[in-house]
Amino acid sequence: MSVLPLVFTSGWASGVNAYAVVLLLGLFGATGLTDEVPQTLQRPEILVTVGVLFLLEAVADKIPYVDSVWDSVHTVVRPAAGAWVGALLAGQSGSVSDLWAGVLGGSTALASHTVKAGTRMAINTSPEPFSNLVMSTAEDLGVAAVLTFALFHPVAAAIIAAVLLAAGLVVICFLVSRIRRFLRRRARRREERRLAERAEPSPGRPDPVRRD
Repeated sequence: MSVLPLVFTSGWASGVNAYAVVLLLGLFGATGLTDEVPQTLQRPEILVTVGVLFLLEAVADKIPYVDSVWDSVHTVVRPAAGAWVGALLAGQSGSVSDLWAGVLGGSTALASHTVKAGTRMAINTSPEPFSNLVMSTAEDLGVAAVLTFALFHPVAAAIIAAVLLAAGLVVICFLVSRIRRFLRRRARRREERRLAERAEPSPGRPDPVRRD
């Protein structure tokens, strides 16, 4: 069977949480749960590294505004991870080209990352902080569930991932105006901080004397 459904699903999952994907696949392979996982992902140093990064993301992803900064940093990391995992899975199976699998995994990861980052921007426009915690937990559980399902039922899992991706893109279209307000508010805050820093007197320099 072609490995493309698994590549697509892992790409979608990488766009949401790349470290969870590498960690789960590596653990599944190391424990003998599946033979589909390349040895590269099962190496102890890889598992330890992504495990630490997964814990960091688990914390950052649940804090308002910090999650958006984290997403910005991972705009390159998640698609690259999706492409890397896709190419490794293709190389393990030998059924499709590593290059095409990498393109599929990377592009799918970029699309799902866009959905995640955009959704978080919209959520950060709300004053309460609990929605971030709920959304982050749901994303982590969703990635774990769909990726695990993909190892045993790759086609069905790929269909689920495709539906989730399409639904997310539709939601983002409706949230564009809210995201724009968030970006404008963040830019305004940066400008206010910059003006406040410029207005502060330099150390050791007396304030100008006001004359009536």
